[in-house]
Amino acid sequence: MFLRRMALAAVATLAASAAATVGAQEATLRAVNSFQEGTAFAKPFEEFLEKVNADGKGIIKVTYIGGPKAMPPFEVGNAVKSGVVDIGNVTSAFYTNLMPEAEALKLATRTIQEQRQNGAWDYLNKLHNEKLNAYYLARTGDGVPFHLYLNKPIDKADLKGLTIRVTPIYRAFFTELGANLVQTAPGEVYTALERGVVDGYGWPIQGIFDLGWQEKTKYRVDPGFYQVDVNILVNLDRWKKLTDAQRAVLENAARWVEERNARNAGINAAEVKRQGEAGIKAIALSGAELAKWNKTAQDAGWAYVKKIAPERADEMRRLLTK
Repeated sequence: MFLRRMALAAVATLAASAAATVGAQEATLRAVNSFQEGTAFAKPFEEFLEKVNADGKGIIKVTYIGGPKAMPPFEVGNAVKSGVVDIGNVTSAFYTNLMPEAEALKLATRTIQEQRQNGAWDYLNKLHNEKLNAYYLARTGDGVPFHLYLNKPIDKADLKGLTIRVTPIYRAFFTELGANLVQTAPGEVYTALERGVVDGYGWPIQGIFDLGWQEKTKYRVDPGFYQVDVNILVNLDRWKKLTDAQRAVLENAARWVEERNARNAGINAAEVKRQGEAGIKAIALSGAELAKWNKTAQDAGWAYVKKIAPERADEMRRLLTK
């Protein structure tokens, strides 16, 4: 892996020199983010863009259009597919309408580096090629689990009688545990909590302070489940038109930003501490209830993948999980 990074960096450096010498035309790409600028899941992409623009001077540059104010998050996948934008930073939950198999990405227990080694990335890239007209350039979010946040305490893996705000990511899991479900836009969650319309919500360990939700949250259920996947996708037609040198700059930045997933363990720990200081109490499941929680999360998640992508579910499970 180290040698590959060095090789990619060398290619990019040599290419820059060559481009300057022969006056090669610099490629300009347009990028959009499905997360609000500066927030937890936007930052890795913004760092990626900075690296591309620094390393790719004279070869390739990316113009950053912005986040949800520029384009609704659920439109990013289709915008990449159609070429409205060249690059999108988007979680798979926002494009499962185009690629149902993407439901499996949150269930991965292998890191993106392991997926690149065992063939999972190749398999998923082919699916992205076919269904999204996209090149699957990079994944961030490894090591960031989702959690259930509540305003009423529980002492077992049972959500009967509770109304939970969900996204498609954990809909099947919370349904299996008996919750009443409400799906709303993130911007409506604060008010829903304030008015008691919902008793809680699912969200990663990172990011609730970006949204102000800590003000209306009393409990976090431990342990977390699944893991965040935020993917950097490139329109496939645009990717094919790039030169080897231009693609090398993007690939080098992709490996670099994926390596920065290793920071998430420290960020998670700091976030747990910060939540505690904000008055959010941890509910730690244990024993049989812990076993039920973990098993239900995986079983419900994979059962749904099997339902919507029966021909590919088993192979994806083999490639993505340990």
